[in-house]
Amino acid sequence: MKRLFATLALSTLLTQSAFAGELTLYERHGFRGNEVTLRNDAADFRDFGFNDRVSSIVVHSGAWEVCEHKNFGGHCAVFRRGEYARLEGFNNSISSAREVQMRGGWRDRDGDGRGDRREGWREGEREGREEWRDGERGGRRDDTRRADGQREAVVLYAGQGFEGRAVGINGDVRTLVDASFNDRAGSLVIREGTWQLCEHADYRGQCLVFGPGRYAYLEGMNNRLSSLRRVR
Repeated sequence: MKRLFATLALSTLLTQSAFAGELTLYERHGFRGNEVTLRNDAADFRDFGFNDRVSSIVVHSGAWEVCEHKNFGGHCAVFRRGEYARLEGFNNSISSAREVQMRGGWRDRDGDGRGDRREGWREGEREGREEWRDGERGGRRDDTRRADGQREAVVLYAGQGFEGRAVGINGDVRTLVDASFNDRAGSLVIREGTWQLCEHADYRGQCLVFGPGRYAYLEGMNNRLSSLRRVR
C-alpha cells in the first residue's frame, strides 16, 4: 500500500495546532488505499493532493473537526479517538481538518468516539461545570424559548454567571453581528448537542467545542465569540 505521511516538509503547508493530536486519513473504506497522517491543522487538502478523497479515518489522539470545504467551512463534525471505517455524510467530501479542544459535557461511554449526551453534571467533575437541570439556572427558572414554545438548544448571556441580556440559539450562526451580540457573550448554557464556538465570523480563528452544561465563564472565549455551530 502506498503511504503518504504529513512530514516536516508538508507541515509548512499546514496551520500550526496548539494541541498534540494525530489523525490518519484513508482514501478508501476500511482504512485502505493511500493515507495521510496529520499532526497539525490542514486548511486545504488540495495542498497535498487529498481533497475530497477521504473515505475512512483513524483518530489516534485528540479531537478533530473535519469539514466538507476548505478553511473549515460547510458541514463539519468532530471525531474523538477511535477508528471510523465509513464516514456517513463525509465520504469523499472532506477538504479540511483541525484539532479542537473539548470543554465540558463530553462523555464517551459507548466507545464510539462521538461522545454522549447528558442532561446534568456535578460541580467539581470538571472545571467550569456546575450541577444543573434543564430549565433552571442559579435556582431560578430559565424561560428563554423560541416562538413555538420550545426551549433553545443554546442560550448566550452578556454577563458572566448567566447575567445580563440573553440570546437563544437553535441553529448554526455564521455571525453574531446580526443579533447585536458579537464579542459580547460572557457565559452560556447548552441544553442539547455539542457546539463549536469561534472567535471570528464564519467559524474562523480560535475555536473551542462545548458539550451540554452550564458555563458561568467562557475561558478562552470570554467576550470574543462571533460565530457558533452544532457539530454533534
